[in-house]
Amino acid sequence: MTIHWCGTGLSAIPGLRRLIQNGHAVHVWNRTIAKAQEAVGDLTQDISEFDFDVLSDRTQAGDVIVSMLPGDMHVQLATMAIEKGAHFVSSSYIAPEMRALDDMAKQAGVCVVNEVGLDPGIDHLMAHHIVDLYRNSSAFDPENELSFISYCGGIPKIPNPFRYKFSWSPVGVLRALKSPSKSIKDFKEFDVARPWDAISSYTAPLPEPEAFEVYPNRDSLPFMAQYDFDPNWNVNTFVRGTLRLNGWTEAWTPVFREIETLAGPEGEARLHEMADGFWKENSYAPGEPDRVVLCVSLKAEQAGVTKWHKTYVLDAWGDNEYTAMARLVSLPVSFAIEAVMDKKLAAGVQAAPHDSEIVNDWLSRIGDIAQHLALVSE
Repeated sequence: MTIHWCGTGLSAIPGLRRLIQNGHAVHVWNRTIAKAQEAVGDLTQDISEFDFDVLSDRTQAGDVIVSMLPGDMHVQLATMAIEKGAHFVSSSYIAPEMRALDDMAKQAGVCVVNEVGLDPGIDHLMAHHIVDLYRNSSAFDPENELSFISYCGGIPKIPNPFRYKFSWSPVGVLRALKSPSKSIKDFKEFDVARPWDAISSYTAPLPEPEAFEVYPNRDSLPFMAQYDFDPNWNVNTFVRGTLRLNGWTEAWTPVFREIETLAGPEGEARLHEMADGFWKENSYAPGEPDRVVLCVSLKAEQAGVTKWHKTYVLDAWGDNEYTAMARLVSLPVSFAIEAVMDKKLAAGVQAAPHDSEIVNDWLSRIGDIAQHLALVSE
């Protein structure tokens, strides 16, 4: 059984190195061999230039294909994996085209696992655990009014005037700012065309409580079912969103204004031009620490009285070896690969596991990665 790890970008290395160091048979595929050798050449020489056809020829039944490549490659790789009787793992959101492979994967008896990075990934684990705790608590009551929030952000450990530094492609960050979102607010659907139209404040229950700017992103609504919310529950708030340092809105207002004007090929060219400038001016220097803050919370109320309220809060920062973002994205990916190989996951297309034994195990390991991880009763 071979793990075919595709892509050695910014957020891939800690998990990849862990698998190799744990003695797994790993073949590394990357667009440029030199970059892969720089990342893992001290551990292995099983490195090849990424070529889809060559990878397909070498893939055997029972292997695991891992895609840390751009999202538009995932479905093609997953389809090939299923056809070969191999498994597939990525950290990315499940696209409709990926979801459509579910029957095919089940018939082949293979796992197609996605959403096992940081966000999505660790946030799912926390949500599953916290919802299970509520369901099994004495405070559980179908009449309760529920508020669920999940906010995650990669932010500079040492704040800069721009209130942000890039640990991944600035183009991806800028494109995300052009995306609408859906969530639940005041018991009804809350649609937002652009993130800056819905920025609010959130105080994270860290050992020293800290306020951040937050906003909803993507479509939160499908995750209500994924987190096992009963359709009959009274949901006041349900939002998955992004967390930023205070002052981010003010620093980024000129960026928001320009992004709104960009359209067509010229707009795309300008987006790339902006991204190049941001990378030069606001990327991390070697050894400069980044920071990741993740909060997942569920509160149950009746008549304005809080009956139950728990929050998972994670705070992690990077060091001279790896960024916090790289650790928290790629190490859970490596946990998922081992779970697939150990036959702990069912066949089919799926996101981060909800089995309580796996969730508790992974969260315990993540606690060893982060500087702070706690489940807080409020």
